[in-house]
Amino acid sequence: MSTAYEPVIGLEIHVQLKTRTKMFCGCELSFGEPPNTRTCPVCLGLPGALPVANARAIHYALMIGLALGCAIADRSIFHRKNYFYPDLPKGYQISQYDEPLCRGGALAGVRLHRVHVEEDAAKLIHVGESGRIHGSEQSVVDFNRGGTPLVEIVTEPELHSAEHAREWLTLLRATLRSLGVSDVNMDEGSLRADANVSLRPLGSSELGTKTELKNMNSFRFLERGVDAEIARQSAILAAGEEVDQETLHFDPASGVITSLRSKEEAQDYRYFPEPDLVPIATTAEMLADARAAIGELPSARAERFASDYGLSAESAHTIAFRDELARYFEAVVLAAGGEHGQQVANWLSQLVARIGDADPGASKVTAEAFAALVVLVATRELTAGAAREVLDVLVERGGDVQAIVAEHDLATLAGDDDGLAAVVAGAIAADADAAEKVRAGNEKAIGALIGSVMRETRGRADGAEVTRLIREQLGV
Repeated sequence: MSTAYEPVIGLEIHVQLKTRTKMFCGCELSFGEPPNTRTCPVCLGLPGALPVANARAIHYALMIGLALGCAIADRSIFHRKNYFYPDLPKGYQISQYDEPLCRGGALAGVRLHRVHVEEDAAKLIHVGESGRIHGSEQSVVDFNRGGTPLVEIVTEPELHSAEHAREWLTLLRATLRSLGVSDVNMDEGSLRADANVSLRPLGSSELGTKTELKNMNSFRFLERGVDAEIARQSAILAAGEEVDQETLHFDPASGVITSLRSKEEAQDYRYFPEPDLVPIATTAEMLADARAAIGELPSARAERFASDYGLSAESAHTIAFRDELARYFEAVVLAAGGEHGQQVANWLSQLVARIGDADPGASKVTAEAFAALVVLVATRELTAGAAREVLDVLVERGGDVQAIVAEHDLATLAGDDDGLAAVVAGAIAADADAAEKVRAGNEKAIGALIGSVMRETRGRADGAEVTRLIREQLGV
């Protein structure tokens, strides 16, 4: 009988901090500048150059640690992480080892191991076939990124599917964006994720041999890469073989996983304290400044939206974890008199479907107009179909909702309107077969009559009123 296995996943997330200058020098940060134009002797690792820690980067790291519920160290130190690679001019990276700035914490039920500060490496650019020299591929190095302030967030191995890993990273990204400490733009590399993946027999508490998938730069690639590695390890174990501990690369174009190198252990990096930097002594004032800079976090906002506005958990989560949606939502609810929270949320999804990822607050649909639309639907003065037509006009050119309703003759036909009663009578006369089935107790047959009335009134009739009039005229 084959053994069933459980995936165990931990994430290591690198977050570029949105400071003006690099971590240990005064070079200004900028994405997309000409290669090797944002460098100096310090970030190039030239002899005699001395680093100085960026106070703003430490401030941002403290904000992240406090927001994630970490324990903040009174004293933490920088270490040299020694390894040789073309994108590391000093031959070592300044990072933190056994005395990190933050330990513990959690987000959405997943515990964190640590949050520490370090510097980014430079960027290797691999030139394709056209760049081959004497039959080998050419690689060039852009040192602009070298020395960029990074915070590394390491989770405990408590994720158990690729989907869970993607969803959790999405929540973390929303939290970091809300803090304002990073652009968290995966396309530009300001948010990068590595995944440690292992399998263990179901019911076991022992961890299996882990592999590391490096630098996955989108949520979709992370999910696909982890799924592919779970499948690869499953096949190895099913064949009675052992998984090797190694660092891997997932190619999203081909879906192929290749080995980069055997997995290093901490001793392979020969960590030792950075002699050119003093320890970070966290003061009460530093912590107070960091706490004061933290606004309402998305998770707390979701809870408030659910309790204050009666939103479902799903709606509260969807809106609260996008700052621009949350701001617009509250402005609309306020304009609607503090009522109709769930209806606003439902119609907000209709607006998002029309404008995509754009900020609704910057669209032509003002919060006041959107609130007026929701209120008309809630009071049954507009049908859902008519409201969608109004929304289309608002998205295209904005305007006053009542004026649009009048211009396009979209107001709901009332149940006591003789015109609606006449339309119902016409529908019954035109489909005697459906009418007879309704009289005979066939409830499904009423749908054909309702549909006929809706087409005749262009969706302006209230469905409940149409149903009542049909039953009234048929005597059932």
